[in-house]
Amino acid sequence: MQNTRLNNLVDVILGQLRLWLSNPWRRLSLIVISLLLGIFLGTAIPTTSGQTAEWDVVSAGVLVIFTEAVSRFVYGRNRRPPANEEALSRGLFVAELLNSFKIGLIYSLFVEAFKLGS
Repeated sequence: MQNTRLNNLVDVILGQLRLWLSNPWRRLSLIVISLLLGIFLGTAIPTTSGQTAEWDVVSAGVLVIFTEAVSRFVYGRNRRPPANEEALSRGLFVAELLNSFKIGLIYSLFVEAFKLGS
């Protein structure tokens, strides 16, 4: 790829982001934010789709497909180590974010089911 101004800008921004995410407390805070976003969406999606009672089955199917795809991505990967450590940490961080989002989503759906059952 050619060394253009845009490529240099993107490389500098990604380098700054990589340095910012190297702090473990920042990584943990982003994982917690992802978990809380999953809890929020797990409450919002069934509530909004349940109002019309036409999209219940479709939204449930989409949520099941999403959770299964995330589980396959996180737990079903080949365990070959990448060529460099940056790619390893970047891939693991994205997998942690998706997994925490999925956990929050499933937890919130269980809470919604308990609320409907009582």
